[in-house]
Amino acid sequence: MDRFNELRVFVAIADQGGLARAASALRSSPPAVTRSIAALEERLGVRLFERTTRSLHLTEPGITFLEDARQLLSDLEEAEQNMAGQAKILSGQLTITASLTFGRAILQPIILDFIDANPRINVSMQLFDRVVDLIDEGFDLAVRIANLPDSSLVSRHVGDVSRLLVASPAYLARCGTPTTADDLLLHTIIALPALMPNREWRYSKGGKPARLSLTARLEMNDAHACIDAAERGKGITIALSYMVRDAIRDGRLIPVLTAFSLAPVPVNLVYAQRRMMMPKVRAFIDFAAPKLTAALSRKTPVT
Repeated sequence: MDRFNELRVFVAIADQGGLARAASALRSSPPAVTRSIAALEERLGVRLFERTTRSLHLTEPGITFLEDARQLLSDLEEAEQNMAGQAKILSGQLTITASLTFGRAILQPIILDFIDANPRINVSMQLFDRVVDLIDEGFDLAVRIANLPDSSLVSRHVGDVSRLLVASPAYLARCGTPTTADDLLLHTIIALPALMPNREWRYSKGGKPARLSLTARLEMNDAHACIDAAERGKGITIALSYMVRDAIRDGRLIPVLTAFSLAPVPVNLVYAQRRMMMPKVRAFIDFAAPKLTAALSRKTPVT
């Protein structure tokens, strides 16, 4: 039996002057109230009420205990109210992870706006080009660019990105523009392993997934470095649409073989499933999700 419930029953009986009226006030049944007060008296080893067929009165120990019971229930209520108030105050440490390029280009400005709007929340942004285990590594949230497997994690879809092959106008003028997948075999390839594993270009052929093994003239594990090399006219590289949107808009890069692109990849905010979401996590999701959607919905020019 819940000890605080026993105290509530005891105080209700004392205030209402009877078991039936106490049961009504507590929205309980008289037998349940009777069992509760009997359990309390047995545990305390004293009688709290003198009962007759017509009346019920507090005993001397009951009068003494009533004051203590009221104080305990008051302290509990105050503690609960304080905790409820704390739950509404956005504070604490929030730890977020994303890929290096996405974190730098998209997530960082949103986090800077978030900490300005929530001065009592501290944010740690950790960027990795690998899948982080949120629970084992102690992260509150992640941004994942992938089709998510079924798991105990909860996700909120915020947008999509596409894989694009790009090259500079100077390179295409010098080496020609590929028009078929096999044409890539004749071009200089700048490979990014994260998007071109095993130096394979994964594309759509007749609506079905296909792969083409390529020889990389240059391979680097940093998207910015690959894109910079492509802008310098050193070859064709692969990138996600958000990475090269500005370069395409400004004419520094041109997409090629867009008709062969795979379906867009979803971008999700991912967090661990809990019975009650922490206010700081909910606050960041509500703040960041529309901003991420807006950032990702900006169109990438495709020629």
